[in-house]
Amino acid sequence: MGWVDTLRGQVVGLDTAPLIYFVEAHPTYVGIVRPFFQAMDRGELVVVTSIITLVEVLVHPLKHGDATLAQQYRNTLLSSRGLTSIPVSHNIAEEAARLRASHNLRTPDSIQMATALHAGAGYFLTNDAKLAPVPGMQVLTLDTLRSAP
Repeated sequence: MGWVDTLRGQVVGLDTAPLIYFVEAHPTYVGIVRPFFQAMDRGELVVVTSIITLVEVLVHPLKHGDATLAQQYRNTLLSSRGLTSIPVSHNIAEEAARLRASHNLRTPDSIQMATALHAGAGYFLTNDAKLAPVPGMQVLTLDTLRSAP
């Protein structure tokens, strides 16, 4: 898959939605995210996300008593080769505040993007078309990637 090939050797920030689509095999998006996660697992790219992702993905399985799905998310976020879940440090929190102030981002989005920037990511994979781009990082939106030739 061409777009994943362009990420080889890169650090990529990961938003919550692509992870949900992969773990839950979302019929619309699994075909586009699977090659990304396979490349990550092969060590072809480095993926970073905020530990906030764990907060976001566990809500649904915990609300519905789905311990198996909750554990799949924990395993993926905390034990996958090539994926690092980064705690929110004071430096990341301050950068997130700067991003919120200058780009009008919601708090979770600003934390995710600040985490990616802190880790040296040049790309951020999301499916949030409203997410404002920030200097130094290209936002990759799944819907845009799906419709690309």
